[in-house]
Amino acid sequence: MTQTFHARAALLDMDGTLVDSTAVVERLWLAWAEPHGLDPEFVLSVVHGRQGHQSMAIMLPDRPHEENLAENRAMLERESGDVDGVVEVPGAAAFLQALAPFPHAIVTSADDRLMRVRMGAAELGVPTGPVTAEHVSASKPDPEGFLLGAARLGADPADCIVFEDSGAGIQAARAAGMRVIGVGAGSAAHSPDAVVADLTHVTITPAPDGFVLTVD
Repeated sequence: MTQTFHARAALLDMDGTLVDSTAVVERLWLAWAEPHGLDPEFVLSVVHGRQGHQSMAIMLPDRPHEENLAENRAMLERESGDVDGVVEVPGAAAFLQALAPFPHAIVTSADDRLMRVRMGAAELGVPTGPVTAEHVSASKPDPEGFLLGAARLGADPADCIVFEDSGAGIQAARAAGMRVIGVGAGSAAHSPDAVVADLTHVTITPAPDGFVLTVD
């Protein structure tokens, strides 16, 4: 079913939305989880969309926060050094090109280095002014990142549209008062406003006061 949305700005998650990093994310997180005896299915239900230290806190709730922060720094180093299997989500390059005339930004739980490494591995340009882990005090599903992204773009949250794949990200966008397009079949479980298999199913058309998104 074709749906249309009018917006003045777009906020874009990275992993699972612009970049398919599933292979490396699952490979490294399952290796991290094995010594802790954690169930792989539980691990994979937690780690997508969140900052690493928050995922660790959910999976190991009795462990000191400082230990999670230290291990997260080590995880980010490993992730930044491993791009095997990182590719563009189909349609991402054309999607970013179509968005170029309009206010838009990446809002990701990755740090700046990891964001740039993965975007580079997928051969995608980085839009100006990304919001990364360094810029927020709370990870998705907290809305802080999306609200900061909107403020930087000078856009009212109600005029923004978010592209997200994870439950944590969709929840964050909802809490920010924004509409959400879910990317990938798995996003449908989190009740976004619309779902696309990938970004080849999105068309952007200029409008007098912003742009119109058509999704099918």
